[in-house]
Amino acid sequence: MPTSHTVKHPAELLEFLLVCHRETKKTKVRQWLKHGSVLVNGQSVTRFNHLLKIGDLVSIRARDERRAESLLPRGMEVVFEDSSLIVIEKPENLLSMASETERENTAYACLTEYVRRGNPRSPERVWIVHRLDRGTSGLMVFARTETAKRTLQNKWRDTEKRYLAVVEGNPPADRGVLKSHLDESGPYKVYSVPPSERTRLAVTHYRVMRRTEFGSLLGLKLETGRRNQIRVHLADAGCPVVGDQKYGARTNPVGRLGLHASFLQFQHPLTQELLTFESTLPPVLSRLV
Repeated sequence: MPTSHTVKHPAELLEFLLVCHRETKKTKVRQWLKHGSVLVNGQSVTRFNHLLKIGDLVSIRARDERRAESLLPRGMEVVFEDSSLIVIEKPENLLSMASETERENTAYACLTEYVRRGNPRSPERVWIVHRLDRGTSGLMVFARTETAKRTLQNKWRDTEKRYLAVVEGNPPADRGVLKSHLDESGPYKVYSVPPSERTRLAVTHYRVMRRTEFGSLLGLKLETGRRNQIRVHLADAGCPVVGDQKYGARTNPVGRLGLHASFLQFQHPLTQELLTFESTLPPVLSRLV
């Protein structure tokens, strides 16, 4: 029985499901909706009268998929998954991987439990490809095999990475390039310093997307991927990311860092297909600007 159907004519969701699954009892179809098993274009929909448009893809999730999703922490979402990689939306205030003070509550640990479907004896696992700061939300890539991890990391400089940042104040120009040599040797904080053997050049492109009395919304594109690069560069420019007291922010209006990983584009490690992922600014941040 096919579990995915493309909408050919506008219809309400329940009516469409009953037509596509004539052999299934109506009560069973209603249970699919009630328990979040019905996806429309990849998003769970529970309203029976949701209006479908021509071209919409309606899918039914298997029980083990629903169970696996329930293992993810609140705010974490799998946006793409195949045998080589997984792309997630990481919520703010979640570590990418274990630290000396936190071993369990990490994106890596949660995703490992997800791919194991809650079975600790399962051989399934994931590999870290890159990291996001604990306070940064947004798109993050994990590999499903060690070969995929190596391939992705070897080409990571070619990956297009964009961020959205809500900052205090306003940059002097509508767009520009921020450059400095960063000293990443300290465990707590990164600094822009004169170039030396222990520094690395960091380059960040920015453009102002919106200016308000409170501050600005910036679009950022990374040419390099240094630790805390965006946060250091924006602090150096006199417009630190909101909520970033570590780098000089004076305000924290929504109790989180105003930084979101919004765009990734890279080649699939196996098929070489160009993959593109986009994520909108979380509502709690968009309301600030």
